[in-house]
Amino acid sequence: MSDENPTFRVDSNSIGWITFNDPQSKHNVLSERVMRDLAGTLNQAHIAESEKLIRALVIMSRKPGSFIVGADLGEITKLEDPSEAEQSIRLSQAIIGQLAELPVPTVAAISGACLGGGTEIALACQYRILSDSRTTHVGLPEVTLGILPALGGTTRLPRLIGLKASLELLLTGKSINAQKAQRIGFAQKVFPEALFDQMVGSFAIDASDTLLTVPRRKKTFFSRILDDTKIGRKTTLRRARKNVVAQTHGQSPAPLRILDILDQHLDGEFSDSLAAEAHFWAELIISPESKNLLHIFHTRQAVRKSNGIDHKNIHPSKIEALGVLGAGTMGAGISQLAAYKGMRVYMQDIHHAAITDGLYRAKVLLDEAAQHKKLTNRQAHQAMELITGGLEYYGLSSAHLIVEAVAEKMDVKTSAFRQLEEVASSECVIATNTSSLSINKLSKGLNRPDSFCGIHFFNPVHRMPLVEIVQGSNSSAETIATAYSFALQLGKVPIVVNDGPGFLVNRILGPYLNEAGFLLEDGASIRDIDTAAKRFGMPVGPLGLLDEVGLDIFTRAGTMLHKAFGKRLDPAHIFLELSGTDRVGKKNGRGFYRYMDGQPKEPDESIYSELHLPAPSKNRKFSDKTILNRLLLQMINEAALALEDGIVQSADQVDLALIMGTGFPPYRGGLLRFADTVHPRGILYRIRKLEEVYGTRFTPAPLLIELAERDRTFYETFGI
Repeated sequence: MSDENPTFRVDSNSIGWITFNDPQSKHNVLSERVMRDLAGTLNQAHIAESEKLIRALVIMSRKPGSFIVGADLGEITKLEDPSEAEQSIRLSQAIIGQLAELPVPTVAAISGACLGGGTEIALACQYRILSDSRTTHVGLPEVTLGILPALGGTTRLPRLIGLKASLELLLTGKSINAQKAQRIGFAQKVFPEALFDQMVGSFAIDASDTLLTVPRRKKTFFSRILDDTKIGRKTTLRRARKNVVAQTHGQSPAPLRILDILDQHLDGEFSDSLAAEAHFWAELIISPESKNLLHIFHTRQAVRKSNGIDHKNIHPSKIEALGVLGAGTMGAGISQLAAYKGMRVYMQDIHHAAITDGLYRAKVLLDEAAQHKKLTNRQAHQAMELITGGLEYYGLSSAHLIVEAVAEKMDVKTSAFRQLEEVASSECVIATNTSSLSINKLSKGLNRPDSFCGIHFFNPVHRMPLVEIVQGSNSSAETIATAYSFALQLGKVPIVVNDGPGFLVNRILGPYLNEAGFLLEDGASIRDIDTAAKRFGMPVGPLGLLDEVGLDIFTRAGTMLHKAFGKRLDPAHIFLELSGTDRVGKKNGRGFYRYMDGQPKEPDESIYSELHLPAPSKNRKFSDKTILNRLLLQMINEAALALEDGIVQSADQVDLALIMGTGFPPYRGGLLRFADTVHPRGILYRIRKLEEVYGTRFTPAPLLIELAERDRTFYETFGI
């Protein structure tokens, strides 16, 4: 079989076909080799057209569930010279330009994932038709890698679908399904997956015979003003820039460069816009932000390809039937997500009312997915039919995996496990969704402790990407691999951690949140503390996060961590004071913030007098640097202690867990990659200065001292 990819052929109807099917890869990616082959096939198409051998050209893929997923990131990660990078992009632009210049109708036939350069190839075609497969989605994710679409995507997309609709894709990197792609004007037709190949051929014949009429997308009067007038476009771009700066505090340059191109070239020459794409792409690809984001991307890819253990010969089976013990918020969330992914679910609880509530919660989540066009109404209904519930334990007997999500009490959980073992099959893995209880202690009374582990979901289940797979001392490799595979089936990012107080994320968050309390006691204001964290790039400040989590839940978790680690985690006095009040945060509208319709509006100033805190001064007492120094050093020091204790084995795991579990700014590369930019020597110097003032809670981890003395970074020592 030839390694040429893509290939060109002409069928009996004089339709030319350029087909991608890389024999060396699971997905089609645009490597330098593939772009050379694409140039060759396009040259063949131009020759065939000049000789009147073709009357239309179709671009398609033979990869199941995949069109083209973008550029070869391994190649572009190696680029260090901006002039070389710009030259490379200009060459690729010229190749795709040959597709756009072909005189016959061109059709991109998309079934499956169409991302990055794949979307840009589709944009260079005259028509785009999509299959209705659930795997079909279209996107330009470049901004999430710190770069921008530079093969014509930034230039062509707004000219096709309008400025406002294009900004949603360009600035967020989000993908859209086939139905939305048609609705916004990206796709002309959506065909049934089962008949897709046949209907693609008919479409191409109709296009070549000029029998095809494609209705123009209808726009509202307001949309026409924003998209079709110069003043409207300027207004849209100005608002978009304001939103980007508010969200990133100017720390992420890629979305700003996209806006620069649109502002300067949308009403100008096409060629000038392409030149700007290439120039800014070359500038961005060598930036620290892009290098960090590419690092995180590669780390996530490694997670997807792993089985969670070192034994490569263990291949867990796919989970088709799931049992969920407990129909509360977490149980319902897990059940909904599993059904959304096509698994059969049996949800058990001890109360009929709980089952009813759990099923209702699951239905609400599926209905919301349908409202946001992630599912059709029919698909949402079909997913809901996969969930059943009852009081009987025997309903769990056919489950391949059972997740326990009952009350966070040792005696309640151990009692449930005894009953589970009586009905579960011998091959079934039993997992607990605990966020704080010891896996080893929970497994003590089990007959099969080797088939037991933790699967710690974060709330809300359908939104939070991280899942901690908690390995007990008796958990078998097969059990961990099965739990890991299950998390991947759900579309989650699993990180395997060893048993220990707080596991990984909550352990590192504990001192960070606690330090926010100490800052309040020292006179920093709620606004100053949270603003400093958000300017650094955190999605929400530590006090806002405490309101989200629930002050009652944090108090329980803080007590557990204090009991485990002693004086260095003595709780801030204000948290002891809060435990005697009715303030629990967002869920009752009383926390560090005032709430309106469930959204924080402003800090609740009454908390200062209620907790006997210093009143905030109009003159800022604490700078962002001072606040961040204390907050971040607590996290870095605790991460060093967690590595020392063997909770995880690599710096990558720490960084990915905090990005996916807390929203730590990915463009900084993760907590320990950020720490390495300061270097452990600098971290140690700063933390010792704080230890002189604040004592035990800033005592440096022995590992941090060792790294500083050896002149080693976290990644040099704990790299994969």
